[in-house]
Amino acid sequence: MPAEIAIASSSAAFLNGLFMSLVLIVAIGAQNAYVLRQGLRREHVSAVVLFCAASDAVLIGAGVAGMAQALKGRPMLATALAGLGAAFLCAYGLRALWRSRQPGALQTSAQGTSLSRAAVVAQAAGFTLLNPHVYLDTVLLVGSAGAQYGGSLKVWFVAGASVASALWFTALGYGARLLAPVFARPRAWQMLDALIGGTMLVLAAMLARRALTGL
Repeated sequence: MPAEIAIASSSAAFLNGLFMSLVLIVAIGAQNAYVLRQGLRREHVSAVVLFCAASDAVLIGAGVAGMAQALKGRPMLATALAGLGAAFLCAYGLRALWRSRQPGALQTSAQGTSLSRAAVVAQAAGFTLLNPHVYLDTVLLVGSAGAQYGGSLKVWFVAGASVASALWFTALGYGARLLAPVFARPRAWQMLDALIGGTMLVLAAMLARRALTGL
């Protein structure tokens, strides 16, 4: 493979992983609410951000590796999973667009008793590892999408998805003081949900094309 094509393919895999992970992470949910809350409290923010980002990276890598192994030599299964992923993204995107018409503000509180670092990380683990949506998004959906790539492109896909996770949690945790007044307004979530919905529909179309053509 010529160097130019290899670089282009690697960049495409990286960006696909980054954008897919980003649109799945950026949503009103328990984990994001917790990270934002800790950012507002300025309480062990680094530990929370590091744990959430590292957990996502491990789950994404395990998902891609596991799905790749499961799909090896099973093209029909790969096509079926890609199709299911496209359907899920489409449904998720439509749901986000629907939410954009009936927005809700993210509720957090900067009040409360100070907790130890261990207690805060334990709570972060609960919001991350006991959340079924984490496994659906990072292991199954992102994993099945990343498993479609061959060889080193899987690594680039995982890297992109992991970078997206790290960027989002860092921005959410450390930028909470700036973001909270904005996202306390329903209109901000309305615009964000509309953007997420549109992006998910585009990704659904890309995944459906890959399922139908193998490209």
